[in-house]
Amino acid sequence: MAATVTLEPAGRCRWDEPVRIAVRGLAPGQPVTLRASLRDEKGALFRAHARYCADAAGLLDLERAPALGGSFAGLEPMGLFWALEPEKPFWRFRKRDVQTPFAVELEVLDGHEPEAQPLLGRTVHERDFLAPGVRREPVRAGRVRGTLFLPPGSGPFPGIVDICGFGEGLLEYRASLLAGHGFATLALAYCSFEDLPEIIDTIDLDYFEEALCYMLQHTQIKGPGIGLLGISLGADICLSMASFLKNVSATVSINGSGFNGNRVIYYKENSSIPPLGHDLRRMKVAFSGLLDIVDVRNDIIGGCENPCMIPIEKAQGPILFIVGQDDHNWRSELYAQIASERLQAHGKEKPRIISYPGTGHYIEPPYFPMCPASLHKLLDKPVMWGGEPRAHSKAQVDAWKQILTFFTKHLGPSPKL
Repeated sequence: MAATVTLEPAGRCRWDEPVRIAVRGLAPGQPVTLRASLRDEKGALFRAHARYCADAAGLLDLERAPALGGSFAGLEPMGLFWALEPEKPFWRFRKRDVQTPFAVELEVLDGHEPEAQPLLGRTVHERDFLAPGVRREPVRAGRVRGTLFLPPGSGPFPGIVDICGFGEGLLEYRASLLAGHGFATLALAYCSFEDLPEIIDTIDLDYFEEALCYMLQHTQIKGPGIGLLGISLGADICLSMASFLKNVSATVSINGSGFNGNRVIYYKENSSIPPLGHDLRRMKVAFSGLLDIVDVRNDIIGGCENPCMIPIEKAQGPILFIVGQDDHNWRSELYAQIASERLQAHGKEKPRIISYPGTGHYIEPPYFPMCPASLHKLLDKPVMWGGEPRAHSKAQVDAWKQILTFFTKHLGPSPKL
């Protein structure tokens, strides 16, 4: 029997968009296994599978039929995407070239046995990162290194600077997806890219001010202020930019700490924040054998008035803290609470903190597979990042909506929206 796999909407779609997967032409109540696979740009294979039963009409609709087991269980219409796991241990799911799509192969196999099942049907589903009309412009302006993504149309558009974590080089996938939602977004590199240093021991805010000025002077970006979005160390850089630089209208911190960890942060050579520092003897080895670095930072003496804390009370615009309660890079939830205490101690409004249970460090756009562990750039050993796949996936979907809503509110809507 031949089965037909269909997707709605049909054809290529963005990675952050849901699709409805259905299988037609099955026997009533027929047990089947659905399998998804893709290869990233480096050839690493990711796979997921789930067991289902067709309904009385021989139809399997993933929006109505719960998975009976496999990589996930229960009603999870997008489970075959967020549950993808790498064949190679400690390999993080990333998109390096946003100009090409990921091709996800979807297969339907007869029965629930894991191996040697007859193939009933298959299709290839392309998920890309550039919406139609989005323009990608490499930026090499003075010292600034990055890529600007402009939405379709003539603008001017609300602007965002997107900064990734340490050692990532230049990651464009979040910026390219944001442009599809009407935001002119600069994916900004600060190390490990082209002529930028591979490792940095100081954070020079003058460099990031250049990037901000580049955005404000661009004819297709509307002022008077720019939004900032960062994750991990990138989030702390964004909080520092909001605290010291002008024309920052709104800031989103994804699992930032609000503290200067191991590098001196300075601006104009006369304003600096000393590092909190760490003690690697506080590192633990988890039952899995992975390193757990969640407690390696030195204790916070003095709470929200600790001199190593970024002076976020100086920020002109609002700050949204997005936090994974199971973050094992550092204790993001505690740090966000201390940041809230600092703002209120200085007469500022209590910031919004969205805290997600079962959620780890790398909170990515929707339907990205969770990265539970990967190689740490400085330690050169695999460390755990935390998170439970199902809860983490739901957090990513909600966080993305919250980010888009927050920037629309404080930067204004795009002309096309």
